[in-house]
Amino acid sequence: MVKPSILSGRLFLIPPLLFLLFFYFYPLGKIFLLSFFPEKSLNVIYQGGHLFSNATYFKVLWFTFWQAAVSTALTLVVALPGAYIYARYTFWGKNLLRTLSSVPFVLPTVVTAAAFRALLGPNGLINNWLVRHGGLEYPPIELDQTVWFFLLAHIFYNYTLVLRIVGDSWGRMDSRLAEAASLLGATDWQILKTITLPLLRPAIISASLLVFIFCFTSFGIILILGGPGYATIEVEIYRQAVHLFNLPMAASLSLLQILMNFGLMWVYSRLGQKNAFSFFAGTGPNTLQTTPSRGGRVLICINVLFMGILLAAPLISLLAASFKGPQGWTLVYYKALFSPVAHSIFAVAPGKAIFNSLIFALAATCLSVILGLFAANSLASSRQPGQTFWETLIMMPLATSAVTLGFGYIITLNRPPFDLRDSLLLIPLAHTLVAFPFVVRCLLPSLRAIPQSLRDAASLLGSSPLQIWQQIDLPLVARSILIGAIFSFSISLGEFGATSFVARPHTPTMPLAIYRFLSQPGDLNYGQAMAMSSILMLVTAVGFWALEMLSPDNDG
Repeated sequence: MVKPSILSGRLFLIPPLLFLLFFYFYPLGKIFLLSFFPEKSLNVIYQGGHLFSNATYFKVLWFTFWQAAVSTALTLVVALPGAYIYARYTFWGKNLLRTLSSVPFVLPTVVTAAAFRALLGPNGLINNWLVRHGGLEYPPIELDQTVWFFLLAHIFYNYTLVLRIVGDSWGRMDSRLAEAASLLGATDWQILKTITLPLLRPAIISASLLVFIFCFTSFGIILILGGPGYATIEVEIYRQAVHLFNLPMAASLSLLQILMNFGLMWVYSRLGQKNAFSFFAGTGPNTLQTTPSRGGRVLICINVLFMGILLAAPLISLLAASFKGPQGWTLVYYKALFSPVAHSIFAVAPGKAIFNSLIFALAATCLSVILGLFAANSLASSRQPGQTFWETLIMMPLATSAVTLGFGYIITLNRPPFDLRDSLLLIPLAHTLVAFPFVVRCLLPSLRAIPQSLRDAASLLGSSPLQIWQQIDLPLVARSILIGAIFSFSISLGEFGATSFVARPHTPTMPLAIYRFLSQPGDLNYGQAMAMSSILMLVTAVGFWALEMLSPDNDG
């Protein structure tokens, strides 16, 4: 017989599972059926064999794994020193720098690509300066459409994952262990090797898995910065489905990608059950922070300089490009965003995209928080059987191609009772699918940190499950709920992949408007893309500043 606590926990899973059934598994299942059985004949075996036997596709598979592994390794190398600095020292402007490091993670990939083009492209800020002041005839930095261009962008994009996950875990480490080892004669290297690294290993593995997954599914950055010479599985899905309309091969690639990421998510979920990793808020006090010594101040200065070069320079270049016209500094690009329709490439004024994004983000945030609360409450109990499976299932949307989902929506949501092609609900539903797993990850550590004895004591005193939730759980996780809501809002504002398929001409979002501007020639269109990118960047920065203010590190 199933225990009542387990039964009630499973009931909480019903709303998020129903949502996933209709808006995730159903579209995926439909596109796989239409692809694998286009003429009522089984061709899965043929497609799978062709996928591994064809040299072109095998090269795509190998390159996808290679670039994800190299991106992950490089991100760890450059971000671990920053994680140490933020865990070990307190210094002026620390929260501001953490906020800055978080902005790239939620920027649309088209904005990230535009920022690196503005900084290091053939006509970028650095090349223009070198040509102008160095007497050169051609731009000396030639990174465009090279592997190093998007590897650098991947580091820029994922830096904050390592900084926050490893840094928070490092900061919560019991300082008495290192002090005791030091008193027993251990050197700093021995302490690092025998105490610090073993304790940090789960956090490093967790951060590495997330970085690998995001690089493994990279689409826009490689498509724009890598050019036609490089293709990951994600890019190849897009090419097979859109350019060649080869749905069987696109579906085979999607299925392979989902299976690989399902395995990675399963490992990540198993790790998350044993260790309380929190993405945007610490789950405990930082016991290591001290005022930096002279050597510490040198390390901080070096790290801040590096962060400025890696993270701030592309964003500053983006902001400068939004104000710099052919005749000098100007506001014409911002004014043009709200120009009449007759002077726009949109069916509506481009400024309407800002309003659309805000409304869609609010709707997606509400849905994400509700679904995230249901899922997190069910997953918070480690005593439930099949815990890893259900947690991995909830996180599956993060492991799926946005291109595949976009086609799935077009194919499945085109007839009653689910004809949502022209409905305004389709965009926030798609955004919710992307955002609510992040809400779950924000809530789970806080819910798992609540002692069960508190709930048991309240139950013995006659409190109902609802009263226990209202009087114990809710006050303790209220901050995590708000953090998840802000993060969900920021994710929705920057979502591009699925939106590019389901948005209608009269309902563009900010990322879609940026992409349309970048696709059109002319200084005015490029300037408007930079202006809207800067607005999106500012809104994102404000959101992450609010996250920092909600962090436990800012208490008192």
